[in-house]
Amino acid sequence: MVLLHTPAGELGAVASDFSLMGVDGKQHSLADYKDSKVLVVMFICNHCPYVQAIETRLIKLANEFDQKEAVFVGINSNDPVRYSEDSLENMKIRAKEKNYPFAYLVDETQVVATAYGAVCTPDIFVFNAERKLTYRGRLDDSPRNPATVKSEDLKIAIKATLAGNEVPSPQHASMGCSIKWLDNR
Repeated sequence: MVLLHTPAGELGAVASDFSLMGVDGKQHSLADYKDSKVLVVMFICNHCPYVQAIETRLIKLANEFDQKEAVFVGINSNDPVRYSEDSLENMKIRAKEKNYPFAYLVDETQVVATAYGAVCTPDIFVFNAERKLTYRGRLDDSPRNPATVKSEDLKIAIKATLAGNEVPSPQHASMGCSIKWLDNR
């Protein structure tokens, strides 16, 4: 497992379009979320211990917002052959077991991860109503222990974006397992 930190977000960058299969058996595209004021795109997976450590908090946060305010989308871009735990079938199981309140999509070709510049899991992006990037960073300041959270960075970013305000600086990098690339980058 390679630990990576996300690079700084290119604030104002426009969200890349996508068309990906979800665990619900439907195709999902960027346009499907056009009615929400905020879009949270999360590159996550099943097997990464960093994702597992924040998963319950991500679910709780997604449940705090009405989907007209902030919609969350999870995308798994990992190679499912080398990491079978991240296969679509296992994604379906995980989403059902954990009762994900967000779409969980598979990026089989890794085109979407590449378009977004995602490097690790979790890698979290927040876009405003115009689908311009306002935040790229961590969920909070405690990647492993929810009891020690002092700053809920993602929640602060979503609320600032909803209010039309700039997200407070500095934006702190997320950290996690490297995306498992098909070409073994």
